Amino acid sequence: MRRFWLGIAAASALSACGGGNPFTTGTDDPDDVTGTIPEELAGDVDSVSYDAANQTLTVTGVGLDDSPFSATYVRKPALDRVGYEAYTIQDNALTEHSTAYVRQTEGGYATVVMTGGQFGFFQGGTAYGRAGTYSAPDTSQSGTGIVSYAGTYVGLLNIDGDNGDLIDPSNGTDPSILPGQAAEVTGDVFINAGFTDNRVKGGVYNRQITDRPGTAVENLALNPTDINSDGSFVGDISSDGSSVGQYGGVFAGSNAAAVAGSLHATDHISALSGGTVPVEEYGVFVLGSCDGASPDPACP
Repeated sequence: MRRFWLGIAAASALSACGGGNPFTTGTDDPDDVTGTIPEELAGDVDSVSYDAANQTLTVTGVGLDDSPFSATYVRKPALDRVGYEAYTIQDNALTEHSTAYVRQTEGGYATVVMTGGQFGFFQGGTAYGRAGTYSAPDTSQSGTGIVSYAGTYVGLLNIDGDNGDLIDPSNGTDPSILPGQAAEVTGDVFINAGFTDNRVKGGVYNRQITDRPGTAVENLALNPTDINSDGSFVGDISSDGSSVGQYGGVFAGSNAAAVAGSLHATDHISALSGGTVPVEEYGVFVLGSCDGASPDPACP
């Protein structure tokens, strides 16, 4: 399968509706803008609105329409993965199914969206940002100014998963017109950020495809890149020394208490290579600082 590029946003603003919940990306409020999500990471996603208290998620831009299309997804706790909330939508048995994952912590948030394949096409993308203020750590109190971040990762692939959330079709429906449900990838993320030289790097490891246990999935390196003055960053991804995509993100909170971001990788899973179209993956991470009150077990 390959991406069906309809209505792609050239860029999507990192933004938030004030502090706390809810958040809405892609607004035009100049006071909310903290950077720009690269087209490669935004994909088909124009904006996302999420209300944690009411468990609602609305995604704009992923749909078969030349103009931005908004859809409200349904909460699916049974599909939650490694701390990320799951939402899905499907109008009927013969329309595409879409999966979304969302998470926020310490003011940082991120969302990944992917449709299952139908007629050999899919759509997907990500959004990330922060709610509230941001300040970098005081490097004068540290010899290196390095802060570590650790936590979990979730991604979605342009291959079918177990299709367990699909609406059952009528008996006798030709399988060639049925939609699929995107397969999920889970893993762990560790990031080191140097706020003295304003550089960041990291990796995504312990990766596995939820619906295909036993499939070997390569780790991804988040190559070193610069941290901008607003706490945002964009860099390249590599696997076994080869460039396979791009990642980006933004730090959030006082003393950079959290980091949120996303990635897009292509032709990066050897066990799934050899198809007519390369495997693609969109994924997100929302991580707390290892200096925080509840550090991840991977923290030193």
